[in-house]
Amino acid sequence: MVWDNAPMCDDDLIPPHPDLTEAQWLRAEPELADGPVGDRVRAMGIVRRRALLGGAAAGAALAALPGSAAAEARTTGAARPRTAAVDKFPFPQRPNGQGEFAILVTGDAGTGKEEQHAVAAAAREVCRREGIGVAVGLGDNIYENGPESDTDDEFRTKFEEPNTGLDMPWLMVLGNHDCSGLLPGSGGDPSRGDREVSYARSSRRWYMPSRYYTAALPAGGTDPVIEFFALDTNPVASTVAQLDPHYYWNGPYMRAQRAWLDSALTASRARWKVVIGHHPYLNNGKHGSAGSYDGFLVGHYTRGIHLKELYEEVVVGRADLILSGHDHTLQLLEPTTRTAGTRQIVCGASSKSGDGKAHGKHPATWQNFSDHGFMVLKVSDRAMTVDAYTVDVPSRTARLAHTTRTTTPVDTLARH
Repeated sequence: MVWDNAPMCDDDLIPPHPDLTEAQWLRAEPELADGPVGDRVRAMGIVRRRALLGGAAAGAALAALPGSAAAEARTTGAARPRTAAVDKFPFPQRPNGQGEFAILVTGDAGTGKEEQHAVAAAAREVCRREGIGVAVGLGDNIYENGPESDTDDEFRTKFEEPNTGLDMPWLMVLGNHDCSGLLPGSGGDPSRGDREVSYARSSRRWYMPSRYYTAALPAGGTDPVIEFFALDTNPVASTVAQLDPHYYWNGPYMRAQRAWLDSALTASRARWKVVIGHHPYLNNGKHGSAGSYDGFLVGHYTRGIHLKELYEEVVVGRADLILSGHDHTLQLLEPTTRTAGTRQIVCGASSKSGDGKAHGKHPATWQNFSDHGFMVLKVSDRAMTVDAYTVDVPSRTARLAHTTRTTTPVDTLARH
């Protein structure tokens, strides 16, 4: 692998062998450790050592909890608020003027750069026109390494300020950059995601009650029109092997999340069911699909084989959509026999863009590998529609590039 011209925090960073720890990776790639990425790693270490002074006290408090309470706090990622909870933007209780619940879908947005601001500005106009009342953020919320605390100023510069005027609940999930370990974007330290859960207590927009959760529209209804099932995919799709047994691919955290997802999908009475998680099941972009991420065909973590199993054994044929980011592209893939009718959507171009070419051959309704953009999901009892928009960054304008519509939920097909 060639690193000479690699930027400090490049999404192309992949290990030379599958399932290395971060320390093993740096030893195997001394030119990486000695270059700009190594400089960033050393700078991060200084910040981490300072954070440990406060973290030690928090860890001692957690250890003092009764066993079941400590386990529950760790499994759910629930974080105690450091300040009083704010008055959150409300979830819509009724459809918009078109008789639909409309949802903005973004992914891989958190750079704070002009591209993110341009996509958000273009989305504001579409949101106003379409009566959009909820947004989804598909991970990599704070590039490149995630927040250093739940009061990190990057929440302001990479989320709040770019999304000014998009005043609605944002259903957020954790991406690999939100859970960086030593290496940017490795997903090697899932515990860092707790900072984003905690931040939700102080933000009107950011909605992340725990590391995985459900949210339905209309809120509080017994038979919702749509229900979202938000996943934390990092422990089974990290670039590096996990060191903390709690976050092993078969550890207590993933066992609990899998059981929760299976139970929640079974219990749901929603007309439309949508699973949201950062890493895709199927993907025609350069990162590839679960089970063969970045060209790896061996390894528990690097290739994402256990995320593939989770999607295939628990999700497909039960959810109408899988919404993912990770690849900086826009893709509306076709439901197939393999997916049992579930459609994979990749929407990760809200601040970064792809390399302009397809790397996979999964059947697609529409796909774009070069433009920035976002999507809008619209649902009613009658139909579910997905509008894909590309954005011209200099003019900050959106263009409706494709629309797909379905009238039959997947679980209805399964019953027949």
